[in-house]
Amino acid sequence: MILGLITLIALLVIRLPGGRAPKPAPALPATVTLPAGTRAEAVTFGPGWIAVVTDRQEILILDAASGALRQRIAILPATP
Repeated sequence: MILGLITLIALLVIRLPGGRAPKPAPALPATVTLPAGTRAEAVTFGPGWIAVVTDRQEILILDAASGALRQRIAILPATP
């Protein structure tokens, strides 16, 4: 039982973060304008870009600094 307790404590010490500072939140541009009639359903961030999944089944890649549209990717329907 003592060995089990020592193992449990050792695992907790190994697995818990050692006081590392959390990553800062991604910087957002002052404005992000989506195409008219489009609603965002999900957002993710990458180095220098923001991806927005829309209700029109497409992914918009926006520039992280300016918020300008860089790329538009259509999401194809699933094949049976």
